[in-house]
Order: sequence, then C-alpha cells, then structure tokens
Amino acid sequence: MPETGSTLPRRQLGRYLTEWRSRAGMSQQKAAELLEMGSSSLQRLERGQNSRIKVRDIQAACDLYGVPSELAEALTGLARQASVKSWWHEYGDLIPKDFDVYVGLETAAVELRSYHPELIPGLFQTPDYLRALAELCLPDADAAEHDRWIQLRMQRQNIVTRKTGPTAVNALIGEAALHRISGSRRIMAAQLKWLADISTRPNVTIRVLPFRAGFPGGAYIGPFVILDFGTTATGEPVEPTVVFIEGSSVGNLYLEKPDDVRRYDESYEGIRQAALDATASRNLFRQVAREYLA
Repeated sequence: MPETGSTLPRRQLGRYLTEWRSRAGMSQQKAAELLEMGSSSLQRLERGQNSRIKVRDIQAACDLYGVPSELAEALTGLARQASVKSWWHEYGDLIPKDFDVYVGLETAAVELRSYHPELIPGLFQTPDYLRALAELCLPDADAAEHDRWIQLRMQRQNIVTRKTGPTAVNALIGEAALHRISGSRRIMAAQLKWLADISTRPNVTIRVLPFRAGFPGGAYIGPFVILDFGTTATGEPVEPTVVFIEGSSVGNLYLEKPDDVRRYDESYEGIRQAALDATASRNLFRQVAREYLA
C-alpha cells in the first residue's frame, strides 16, 4: 500500500521519539513491550516509515518517555499533520507556535544550500545583529525575552562551528543584505567582518549576488534553504531533500516533492553562477565593513 501524506512530519516525529526514548534509557524492544506494540512497528515509527500514525500511540510514548507537556503537544500535532499531503507549519494550527520544526531539520542535515536576498543568514548572524532584529521582530517583548530569543538562535550556530562533523553550508547572499542596516553602522561592520572570517572555514562557502547581476532566471526569488541529509553506503539518500521557505502567507512552507525540489535546485544553481566567487565575496565583506567605519 503506497504511503499517503507528507513524509516530513513523520520523519521529524520519529527523530524526536528516538531521542526521548534514548534519554529515558530504554531499548527499542523494551519500549515496544511497554507500549504494547511490536518492535518492528516502533522501528518504523522512529524511522518515519509509518503511513498511518495513531495519535494515542504518540501520547502513550510521550508519557512513557517523560516528554514535557509542551513538546508532547507538538509531537501529537506532527502525528496529525502526517496525513496531510501538502504540508506546512502554520503557527497556531496543530503545532504550538514556539515549536520550531525547522531547527530539527537543520540539525539533522549534513548540507545546507541557501539564498538570502535581504538578510544575513541566521547561522552567521552576530549577537548584536540579532538583538537589533529581535527589537524589531518582538517589539512587545522585554529584554529577558530578547535574550532568550538570541540565545536560542545562537545555539543553532553550533552545527557550523563544532569540531566533529560540522554541517556544510553554502550560502548565497544578495548584496542588499550587506547594506540593509540592522542596529547601527558599527554593528554592521562587525557583522561583515564576521562573515569574512567564518567564510574561511572549510565547511563554509559564502558568495554574494551583486546588484549588477540583476535577476538570474528572469524573476525575483525570495529566500529559501535546501536541506540535504546525506547518503547511505549504497548511495541512496538518507532522507529526501527538503526545501524550506520561511514566512510565506500560510506560514513556514516545506517542499519535498521531487519536481519542487528540482526547481529550487535549478534556481540555486542559476544564482550561484551569477554570484561572485568566495574570495571576491570575502573581499567585498571587508571593504563594506571598512566603509561603515569610515
């Protein structure tokens, strides 16, 4: 029987269930016994291979593993979303607003390819740049909430800088992002210097699409991230590639159909070919940083 619905929420759900079972110190076999299900059923659930997921099974697993109530609510939301063919995360719908689906995908990915026409990519934002954004994005929040928001975002950057198995990041940035000020000229100078520095890491490539390149492909393309999850020993994808589009009119959108992924692959490649190379981009970061301090 063919699978129905989106595979993305099933895979995301499976990763969380596996993590929390491990935290609880239980083997897959022992957990399956306590949940009164077969070991093969739990294995399929953790691998995101179940085409039909019973919400009561997820609720029982969350209770058994001691999953906090807020996260348990999010996981049951994922279970319900698994039957939806076109899937997106619309805040306030089935999944709580503060459950960041994207971060889980980002952590699991082995390579990220992205395009950011207006903003510095989140994985490379400095704390001061972030704080200025927080004051705009969360105008009613107090300083403590801003600090928490910044801390959570900064934690994401560990996937780039960790010593063991850092994620490969290939980022394309529109030249506008270098000139759109977040905070102050001093903050922007420090931000661009940091881009120049971090782009020297072997797992990081950052390239700028200059104004003079116009619109590669003949149309404006908004920000997107392509997430790849690596391959098995036989060369098969560990998980299907996902395209993430933040803040669309219906919420955060996740595309995984091959035709959709192919179109964004082609868009990324067209922008990459029109962009400056890594060395010229690094030199531009340093030049614009100096101009901010002049």
